[in-house]
Amino acid sequence: MPALLDVTLPVFLVIGFGYAAARLGFIRDGAVDGLMQFAQGIAIPCLLFRAISTLDLGQVFGGPLLVSFYAGATAGFLAGLLGARLLFGRPWQDAVAIGFCALFSNSLLLGLPITERAYGAGALSANYAIIAVHSPYCYALGITVMEVVRHSGRGLPATARAVATAMFRNPLVVGIAAGVAVNLSGTELPRVALEAVDLLVRAALPAALFGLGGVLVRYRPEGDLPTVLFVCALSLVLHPAITWSLGQALELGQGPLRSAVVTAAMAPGINAYLFANMYGVAKRVAATSVLAATVLSILTVPLWLALLD
Repeated sequence: MPALLDVTLPVFLVIGFGYAAARLGFIRDGAVDGLMQFAQGIAIPCLLFRAISTLDLGQVFGGPLLVSFYAGATAGFLAGLLGARLLFGRPWQDAVAIGFCALFSNSLLLGLPITERAYGAGALSANYAIIAVHSPYCYALGITVMEVVRHSGRGLPATARAVATAMFRNPLVVGIAAGVAVNLSGTELPRVALEAVDLLVRAALPAALFGLGGVLVRYRPEGDLPTVLFVCALSLVLHPAITWSLGQALELGQGPLRSAVVTAAMAPGINAYLFANMYGVAKRVAATSVLAATVLSILTVPLWLALLD
């Protein structure tokens, strides 16, 4: 266990440094926002573009990998949706947002660095395959169900447009799509341009982790404790447990299984709060769940790493 903590603690310490810097006033909210805009809007899309443009797409986009991960994610979403409605009596719109918290794991800011530290940079191919589908799948599912429960009456074409608009305004999706286009076309990019992109890539995860800590200062642990703990259990236990079980049953190889389970074991990402804020529902639960699950994952992630080893 101490060795596994050595793998995970540096990642959480960088988040902690960002939290402390923002909490103590060394960096202002505007600086944190600027850092996160750089990380999520430029550096991480460059990271995804660079990784996916060189992947063997036919090899890494395997059915067992995606089924194992996304069956667990969908089960978490449905459990969160129904649990919020039936166990905690939340309105349907709140229930969808709470289900989204259990659906959208932090595959980028936590999943990538922890997998890399645990298994090396060569183990990240399966992570990138999961990430390539992550935002499109999660937002498509969440927005579609939310539009249904809201009885908006906009019809299928309008709902499809809302989903597509949300997708392609996301810089991460743009980076992924550009990487796929370069990969499939076999385009040779100028070496000097790739070197410039690589400089941005090296800054992506440290900047994002530090910025994540600064953002978490804004999320106060307020109320709704049973619901928040329920979301934490779905995110940190149910999702990775289903992914691990299906990965074993589908004979997923050791490397892809590790990537899938580690990614599934991550706390909800900031997008969980952004989704709730977009619809103006369950914002307190979403914000507190992001903070609480991130803290609890310091304890739970080493357990999953131990199981995988």
